Amino acid sequence: MAADLDLTRLRVLAAVARTGSVTAAARELHYAQPSVSHHLARLEAEAGIPLLQRVGRGVRLTEAGRLLAARADEILGRVEGARRELDALAGLRAGRARLAAFPSALATLVPAAMAALVRDHPGLGVGLVEAEPPEAVEALTAGDVDVALVFEHTDAVHARGIDDLSRFEVTPVLDEPVHLVRPAAGADGDGSHAGKTTVGGSHGGGATVTGGRADGLPGPSLEGLSDADWIAGCARCRADLVARCAAAGFAPRIAFETDDYVAVQALVAAGTGVSLLPALAVRAHRHPGVVTQPLPGAARRVLALTVGAPTPPARELVARLVVAGAAAAA
Repeated sequence: MAADLDLTRLRVLAAVARTGSVTAAARELHYAQPSVSHHLARLEAEAGIPLLQRVGRGVRLTEAGRLLAARADEILGRVEGARRELDALAGLRAGRARLAAFPSALATLVPAAMAALVRDHPGLGVGLVEAEPPEAVEALTAGDVDVALVFEHTDAVHARGIDDLSRFEVTPVLDEPVHLVRPAAGADGDGSHAGKTTVGGSHGGGATVTGGRADGLPGPSLEGLSDADWIAGCARCRADLVARCAAAGFAPRIAFETDDYVAVQALVAAGTGVSLLPALAVRAHRHPGVVTQPLPGAARRVLALTVGAPTPPARELVARLVVAGAAAAA
């Protein structure tokens, strides 16, 4: 009866079968040729049956040798697969995932993803960095983070916000609408009354827009806002605003710029202007003095980026972000 078979010797036999000679197998495995011959002799003893026969100055596998070599590939493949699974499990028990994400995602998607990740893998550590897409991509490229959560505007108005995604593994997380944000009727400083709303005022006056909504506000459109003051966000969001206004036939008069979506809504509520904000920013914070409506055709895509094959913790984090994105879109 055959004894237990050694994995190293099975690997040697598979190499001989694959390369066709002991010399070639030794070269492939980076072993000395006598070492390969020794492993083969020991494997024959373990198997209890001849595995090779000499042919001239070379060797040839016997029927038993061919059978065992075929099984060796299968056995070694399964062992390697099990090793990878164990490494992944160990990584999830004691590993760490580092994420760079923009502010509105950190306030909405990321907490939900982290809660699910920590619940399923209590030993997993997560590091968070607040970063707009350019800085997040830079951190990912430099190896400072494992996952970069970014956004890009993709529609007929203008091109995407991230120049080259081919360097990364890209996982779509969420397609979110962009909202037009205006003062609510009766908000302090908006000068509104039934049927019309006045916005702006830093340049003396403001734009009065009218519409057919019951609350006196027009439908979600940029038309009629060419004379309004605008509050712009981050550089990419500002570019999106300028492009959309250009498509509507005017250049926006930008009175204020701030990356803080809480400040944007407070300024709008005070009647100092109007703005565009993505759905995540509105979800993260909603000022009672503003009205927001999705702007038809305006959207922003949220993406999770990784480099190469992600680590098990990073892969799990991306999976939880996708689930959080689906919940936000529901």
